[in-house]
Amino acid sequence: MKYTWWLLQISMTLVSGFFFVFGINLLTGSYALNDPFSFMMTFFAANFIILISLTLAITFLIKMIRVYRHINHPSDNKQQ
Repeated sequence: MKYTWWLLQISMTLVSGFFFVFGINLLTGSYALNDPFSFMMTFFAANFIILISLTLAITFLIKMIRVYRHINHPSDNKQQ
């Protein structure tokens, strides 16, 4: 049970990393578009994908760091 949580967190971090790279690729591809409306929609969609994926990656990393610290220093948490 405890290993599945770590695997889930690592896999979700990797998935958010994939979407970050996809958003960067989409952002650079938007500059090749000739239609201004298509450029604006693709540009803002790519920035939104990048924003969400980075937010999720940071969240998963913070969760893993907090659990790792809790596991390694259980006496510090009991004194507070």
